[in-house]
Amino acid sequence: MSNSIKIIKKIGIFKKIIKVPGDKSLSIRWVLFASLAEGRSKAKNLLMSEDVIAAIKAVKKLGIKVIIKKKECIIFGKGIEGYNYKKNLTINAQNSGTLGRLILGLLVNSSKPINLIGDKSLSKRDFSRVSKPLSRFGAKFKLKKNNFLPLKIYGSSNLKPIKYHENKGSAQCKSSIIFAAMRTDGDTIIKAKKSRNHTELLCKHLKLPVSIKKNNNYDEIKIKKVKKIGTINYDIPSDISSSAFFIVLTALSEQSELVIKNVNINPSRIGIITILKKMGVKIFFKNQKTYKGEKKADIKVIGAKNIKAINCPPKLNSGAIDEFLVIFLVAAKAKGVSYFRNIGELNQKESPRLQWAEKILTNLGIKTITTKDSIKIYGNPNLNINFDKKIIIKNYLKDHRVFMTSLIAALSFGGQWVIHDKDSINTSFPNFLKIIDEIKK
Repeated sequence: MSNSIKIIKKIGIFKKIIKVPGDKSLSIRWVLFASLAEGRSKAKNLLMSEDVIAAIKAVKKLGIKVIIKKKECIIFGKGIEGYNYKKNLTINAQNSGTLGRLILGLLVNSSKPINLIGDKSLSKRDFSRVSKPLSRFGAKFKLKKNNFLPLKIYGSSNLKPIKYHENKGSAQCKSSIIFAAMRTDGDTIIKAKKSRNHTELLCKHLKLPVSIKKNNNYDEIKIKKVKKIGTINYDIPSDISSSAFFIVLTALSEQSELVIKNVNINPSRIGIITILKKMGVKIFFKNQKTYKGEKKADIKVIGAKNIKAINCPPKLNSGAIDEFLVIFLVAAKAKGVSYFRNIGELNQKESPRLQWAEKILTNLGIKTITTKDSIKIYGNPNLNINFDKKIIIKNYLKDHRVFMTSLIAALSFGGQWVIHDKDSINTSFPNFLKIIDEIKK
């Protein structure tokens, strides 16, 4: 069976209402928090992607019972000290940087060494950004070439609180330190550059001893030792990062309209909405609610007639870091030159995404100037690819966002596309193609 997909026809005008699966960041965090809670936690709309299934397998290896039913997942937590650390334990984070980095914070007091491994792509990502702060608590690490998976963590029963300045805007690093601090006597203080704050919101909802002082450019987070975590029943809102592909598909399809139901619109995650609105795309939030600390709403998008170029303010970067690839497609159709800077973090993802952005845009006939941490995109409002132009996308380290961005480009601009490794979407969005088919009908 072929693992590639061919697109030979642009999408027509559509008016649809869709629902996308649960938020991946929240799904993984729910699994980890529920494993530490005392008793039975239940989740609906949990994203059943490879990354989340890897998180479920990880907590099961640590002795936690999990039952997966058709529409819900139940986790029987054994309390904050309830993990069973067996000899020669290996946890496989597969493709998930969120799981790999966050779970290390929970393993800092392990009584036995634990191996952490991942797939080829995750094994190329920097794990020293969490091993360095976690080692200051008292845990010890052995990493491949001091930076990479596979690694071995040696926990400590004598953890010491730390003060740490997190200056990359990495929610994974910040969350890992928060989890480690929960196991530590005394006050740990993190001065953290602004990034997504799902972990802090869950801590607040669970009434854990975590306090936050907000400043303009960073948050000061103070964490005390956690004695008990209550159970958490969660109907997980839909994923804004998954929704982004359909938002852009609609924006690039004049006269089309789309409503996406019940989406997580956490202010630290909606950089794409702010950026596209600045570029002239009409996007509205309907039925806004707050649920367990998270904001959610239905998102309505109307296809854009005139797209404006943007000099993107770097303060929006952290809230759009996972969506930049697909945002660049909107810039490709804008009038004028768009400039995105301080985005070197894109090359720390599943693939060197800034390089892949340049390749995809070049295939579209769009001029770019790319450095190691910036891109200028010379937009063409009349962008339309000749039917007979053939474009092949492959060898991108199975980065799900490269696959989905390429498919949105093919449907929006035309040409004959062959996009390889369609199973890459299983890490984050297994039914992506099914929803595309719904919109095309």
